Amino acid sequence: MQITRKSEKDLVTEADVAVEKHLVEQIKKHYPDHSILGEETGRHAGNEYRWIIDPIDGTTSFVHDQPFFSNSVALEHNGEIILAAVNAPALGELFMAEYGSGATLNDKPIHVSKRDKVSDCVLGTGFACVRQNLEHNNLPYFEKVVTVIRGIRRYGSAAIDMSYVACGRLDGFWELNLQIYDMAAGMLIVTEAGGTVTDFAGKKLNTPHETLATNTRIHAELSNMLMEVKQHQ
Repeated sequence: MQITRKSEKDLVTEADVAVEKHLVEQIKKHYPDHSILGEETGRHAGNEYRWIIDPIDGTTSFVHDQPFFSNSVALEHNGEIILAAVNAPALGELFMAEYGSGATLNDKPIHVSKRDKVSDCVLGTGFACVRQNLEHNNLPYFEKVVTVIRGIRRYGSAAIDMSYVACGRLDGFWELNLQIYDMAAGMLIVTEAGGTVTDFAGKKLNTPHETLATNTRIHAELSNMLMEVKQHQ
């Protein structure tokens, strides 16, 4: 498979390009007036409906023959995400959500976990900021949180991480410097499963540069931990 580099550590494969090309073609075929934002092809102009596509979220896992990669698609209407799907083909799992109608895994309803203390929780995170060589990165947050919680998981696909929060496999997830196509679908899947998605301060997520997704019960406690680190950055 042909592999190229967006940066020193950020890969893109011919599969990323082919999947996005197929999705864009299908959307334009069925909804020719809709706009599209794709990770690989950028913006396609249209009306107030916008499809947000990450063709392969977790390309590094895909390249290294690991199963934790996904196709992530969300539909936004006037800035509100109304439909979402995260497909993990190697795992045989399809997470979906519709605004106001709940979230599902392979057509069965899913819900977030009920754990209410961070110390009892298994959390997920990622290190896109480290891959991008950013000075403000996730390592101080990781050092703070990992010493408190029951366990940490790093799957390499934010869309899968957030879907795992939605179905209770993870109790929460945080990351820095995600792009909107990384987490648009995951946001709706989490909230429709009873979870909460905000920035680190617990405010409405207007930009994806700080993402905190939890089962709601631990949201305030985890937010306080992250903000304690941020205030000393």
